[in-house]
Amino acid sequence: MSTRRGRKNPPSQDFDPTPSLGITIQRLRKAYNMSLGDLSEQSGVAKSIISQIERNETNPTLSTVYRLSRALDTTIDEVLRTKGAQVFLEHQTKSGVPILESQDGLCRLAITGPLNLVDQVQLYDFRAKTAGVLESDPHPPGTVEHLYILAGELDVTSGDDTKRVKLGETLRFRGDLPHKIVNVGEGEAHATMMLVLRQLGAGDSPSN
Repeated sequence: MSTRRGRKNPPSQDFDPTPSLGITIQRLRKAYNMSLGDLSEQSGVAKSIISQIERNETNPTLSTVYRLSRALDTTIDEVLRTKGAQVFLEHQTKSGVPILESQDGLCRLAITGPLNLVDQVQLYDFRAKTAGVLESDPHPPGTVEHLYILAGELDVTSGDDTKRVKLGETLRFRGDLPHKIVNVGEGEAHATMMLVLRQLGAGDSPSN
């Protein structure tokens, strides 16, 4: 049970609480294994009022919400957060997804990851027609590429080494060396790719 006590309360004022306020208060109270009486003692809010809040039968003052949030070791912003808020952070329609093509025109990379994080992690949907070749210059030191094969067979070369990967297999390889991916199967190859930049520290070597 939380033992945190509320501090001096700000002046009361009326406001319209979010519909999920009662659910949030009850969830946090139970997470701390607190009874209504425990929360009442910690917050200084009457047990009957807390019960009404949890059942969404009353509109508490901001002062009351403040005291409850302090007793529950959280913030007013958290207890007032609308249920389901910020679940969908970004939606790119098909026409808005950037597409890159290889020099031979046989390979396509759809950028599926967030563009504001490309300096840290890059996510791609990779497709290659028969004999398609995707050649890449070295990425920043420490970069590791993660490949998962959804269809076909690919030969992956990193530096001087080449390895074949097939349907259902994964491969992690150095992305800070010159590298290329070749579709050696008869049909279209399909894979997901993730680049994690500067994943390896100086002097580290990737584990297989």
